[in-house]
Amino acid sequence: MQDISQITTVGGLRAVELQYRVIRQIATGEATFFQARTQLNTPGMGTLMPENFREIADMSSQSTDLFLLELMQAIQAHQKFVARDVSFEWLALYMPVHYLQQIACDRILMENCRKYDLMYNRLCFALPGRLLLENDGIASRTIRILHGYGFHFMITGFGAQNCPVMRLTDFPVDYVMLSPELTYYLSRDNRSHNAVGAVVNFINEIGAVPIADGVTESHQAEIFHEFGCPYCAGRLAGSYLPERDIRNKNTNSDENGESM
Repeated sequence: MQDISQITTVGGLRAVELQYRVIRQIATGEATFFQARTQLNTPGMGTLMPENFREIADMSSQSTDLFLLELMQAIQAHQKFVARDVSFEWLALYMPVHYLQQIACDRILMENCRKYDLMYNRLCFALPGRLLLENDGIASRTIRILHGYGFHFMITGFGAQNCPVMRLTDFPVDYVMLSPELTYYLSRDNRSHNAVGAVVNFINEIGAVPIADGVTESHQAEIFHEFGCPYCAGRLAGSYLPERDIRNKNTNSDENGESM
């Protein structure tokens, strides 16, 4: 078994640091899921956000090493959330396409989940939109295998410019997170508004669950809900926070008799 328990540090900080944001149910406002975002603390370039390193890392085996460190932190965060009675269904963690193409990647995932007593269905793997460009069938088969064990999958950035929409039918993902671009198109004009509704309907028709992203105002969430999109993420739902802040926020909410 590949051990992912060691955490690398840079200058006293974790080299890999995860933050989390809420994905809320639009109808009730409840915090249903958490999505992780990774920042890298480097000795020479300071703190790097995903837009600064993901594309380069995903082109090499470095993406697998990085993913395993991220997986360890996500598992630890999950344990702490549960210990503080933070209510959520699953935690979403970025998974590079490169990892899906590795031999025995399913075994590594399951062994680490068993080691830390984490049920498979408590993890959702957020896949980049570039997954839709894969046509060798390997990634799709791996998703099917892991999905059969109970892991969830969510493709992100769907509907962005140059996104091959029909390729979504080749990948058995549970959730589809819409590109924030679609939220912008809601209010551009009537044709754009209707086009966003058609994208949401397409996702529902193939049996996946749409999640709106980049939602900043309540009326945007209401429109998505009318279209048949049950969840939203973005400034309205909540910003990315360190894991400790989420735990503390949950404790304060409980003390005040409020939900998170």
